[in-house]
Amino acid sequence: MHLRNKLNVKKIASLDVPNVYSDGGGLYLRVRKSGTKSWLFIYMLRGKRREIGLGSVLDVSLAAARKTAEELRTIQLAGRDPAEARKLARPASARITTFADVATELIDTIEGGFKNEKHRKQWRSTIDTYAKPLLPMAVDQITMDDVASVLKPIWLTKSETASRVRQRIERILDAATVKGLRRGDNPARLKGNLEIVLPRKSKGEDGHHQALLFPDVPAFMTALASRQAPSARALEFTILTAARTGETLGMKWEEVQLDQRLWTIPANRMKMGRAHQVPLSDPAVAILQSLAPADPDPKAHVFRGAGGSSLSNMAMLTLLKRMEVPVTVHGFRSSFRDWAGETTSHGREEIEMALAHDTLSKTEKAYRRGNALDKRRSLMRDWAHFILPSGESGTAQDA
Repeated sequence: MHLRNKLNVKKIASLDVPNVYSDGGGLYLRVRKSGTKSWLFIYMLRGKRREIGLGSVLDVSLAAARKTAEELRTIQLAGRDPAEARKLARPASARITTFADVATELIDTIEGGFKNEKHRKQWRSTIDTYAKPLLPMAVDQITMDDVASVLKPIWLTKSETASRVRQRIERILDAATVKGLRRGDNPARLKGNLEIVLPRKSKGEDGHHQALLFPDVPAFMTALASRQAPSARALEFTILTAARTGETLGMKWEEVQLDQRLWTIPANRMKMGRAHQVPLSDPAVAILQSLAPADPDPKAHVFRGAGGSSLSNMAMLTLLKRMEVPVTVHGFRSSFRDWAGETTSHGREEIEMALAHDTLSKTEKAYRRGNALDKRRSLMRDWAHFILPSGESGTAQDA
């Protein structure tokens, strides 16, 4: 016998552990890590579990949720699909899906992977704050002009924030397309689209640089592995280590300690004028091993062109253009930072240290003096595993 009415207003208010709680009769309360609470009707159809969202507890009372669940259960017992019946029962005006609807569903889906509470909240807050005019709009009616109108006020004054907002709008609209709610090109796409109507940023103004969304980096690395040019190995290594272009191209064998899986960049080559230690993941070590001569000259550059000369500063960017990937080499550092902040539990200190940034407080700088190398090894190992799930770089093609 299934009990009904297990929940009450007081109990609902007290529930704070992320889970799904049954009220009986197919009605459930979902509590998420973010603290949001919403109603669900869960049922089985042809042996598969199905869910129907009934709204937030802030908008739908317990009594109203029970009434709706009972109606849906009656439909189910009659042998019909409650979800389909519900769609058909709505007037045409009620079937409009808004940008807010898709954004909420996407964020609810992906927030479970955000191990960092700060970044979990940032996803919602950036959309609520900077994309507010889009929220009530029908998702299939949003145009490039609509997206540009929310970006223009911050495009030059809050450059990094604007880049993040654009990327998140693009991802939400991509989700709408996948769900069949939109057709055509994504109006939030930058290349050949928004870049035409948004103010041009002066060189160096965009501190975030043009970057891939971090979920797209693994596919890019697969494509990169098939390239046999020396610049491809240099770019792979740069992405794996989250290094700057000049740091990689200026790398000499005397800086490498393969037995310790460590790359030490001297102070005179670092932007902040301090020596920087880079822990090397398995794929990064494999690249170096494939390039190392039997008896390397300590003063020789690691990454060299076909004729033995050093690679030019434009080699990796030229490769990206040849691959028709509209990003900068530096942009992969942004991809790394977004991945680390949004999907891992690694601390801000390790992430900023991995990027050799000088944005730390006095306390964090004291932490830096301890170097925390083991923690950064774990961070770079996790990054390598994310972007190269197979564990293999393109070294095999060059062997």
